[in-house]
Amino acid sequence: MSLDAAEIVWTIVVAGGTGSRFGRPKQFELVGARRVIDHATEVARAASAGVVVVVPPGDVATEEGVAGGATRSESVRAGLAAVPLEATIVCVHDAARPFASAQLFAAVIRAVAEGADGAVPGVPVTDTIKRIDGERVVIDTPPREALVAVQTPQAFRASVLRAAHAGGREATDDAALVESSGGRVVVVEGELTNRKITHLDDLAWARDQADPDQHQAVRR
Repeated sequence: MSLDAAEIVWTIVVAGGTGSRFGRPKQFELVGARRVIDHATEVARAASAGVVVVVPPGDVATEEGVAGGATRSESVRAGLAAVPLEATIVCVHDAARPFASAQLFAAVIRAVAEGADGAVPGVPVTDTIKRIDGERVVIDTPPREALVAVQTPQAFRASVLRAAHAGGREATDDAALVESSGGRVVVVEGELTNRKITHLDDLAWARDQADPDQHQAVRR
C-alpha cells in the first residue's frame, strides 16, 4: 500500500470483553498455534505504525495493554487515549476477528487517506431483514440491496474519531458515532472469511480455517 508519507496510522485492537455470550473470554482461545487476540494483533501491527491493545483490567500486565471499560465504546476511548496525538489515521479492530487480511486493512486506510472521514468493510446481506417493535411486530422490510453487514477493521481520520468520542456516547461500532456526528463513512468490500467469533460454533469454524490438514479431512 502506498500512502502519503505524512499519514501516521495506529490501530486499536479491542479485546476488553468478558465473553458473556461466548461463556468465557474468547479472545484468549487458541486458533491453531496462536490465540485469537494474537492473530488479530499481528495483522494490525503489520498495517500500522503502532498498536494499542485494550484488554480486561486483570490482563493489562500480562498482555501489555490498556484496561478496557464496561462497554465497547468505553474500551475504544481507553485505547484512543493511548494513541499518540501525531497519529493521522486510527483503525479500530475487534480482536474477535482473527482472519482480517492485510489487504482489508489497506483498503479502509486508503479510503480515509483519499478523503473519507471513515471507512468500514461490508459484505452483502443474504437474509431478508425485518424491523420489529418492542412487541416483536414487524414494522417494515428494508430492501437487501440497501444493506450490508459491517465488519472491522474500521479506519477513521484521527481528529474525526476523537471528536466523535469526545461526548462519551455509546454505539455498537465507531462508524455509528462518526455518522451521527455528520462524518462521511464509506464502505469497502469486506471478506467472508473475516468472521467474528461470537459463539462456540464460530470458534470451531476458525480452528478449521487455521488447520488446513484438519480442514481438508473434514471436507473429505
